Amino acid sequence: MAESKPGYRSPASIVLARMPNPRQAHRFEVFLTGYSYWDNTPPGSAAISKPVIHNRAGGVGTYNNPITIAVGHVIEGRRQTLDFKPGTRFYIERLRKYAIVEDVCGDGHRPQDGPCHTGYQGRPWLDIYIGGERANASITTQCARSITAFQHVIINPRRDYPVHRGAIVDSGCNTFSG
Repeated sequence: MAESKPGYRSPASIVLARMPNPRQAHRFEVFLTGYSYWDNTPPGSAAISKPVIHNRAGGVGTYNNPITIAVGHVIEGRRQTLDFKPGTRFYIERLRKYAIVEDVCGDGHRPQDGPCHTGYQGRPWLDIYIGGERANASITTQCARSITAFQHVIINPRRDYPVHRGAIVDSGCNTFSG
């Protein structure tokens, strides 16, 4: 397992270390996946583990109401450390959505050994909540697949990027160029 090697650094920690100023906007590439009401933990819920502005996963993608995003984490002893701090905002260019860290992805006693923390092909892994409470599981699975890709994001984005409002499933799982 990668984390058991001395000096291991997650893709997220490498991105954060390369940022010239941790409070300024920084663009980089991630592996983006989607999770829904139907495959959340627990299934059939919108429960989140690190609420910041929402009590449950949601949002419409605006700066003031960003969509919940889950990130990898490690557990050392009883301490959980997220790859990106709760409340961190991202702008996802191809979805035209703002997102906020309010959840974790990766289960079990050693989530740091799973793909959410170890990343994919050297890039951080982000898992955005796509909704789906009013859609069936098949539709949400198709939607998640349609957005799964390497995508550029901006951490600490400014407030004025174009937005396609609405939950991702409800707004048609749209992706845009650039």
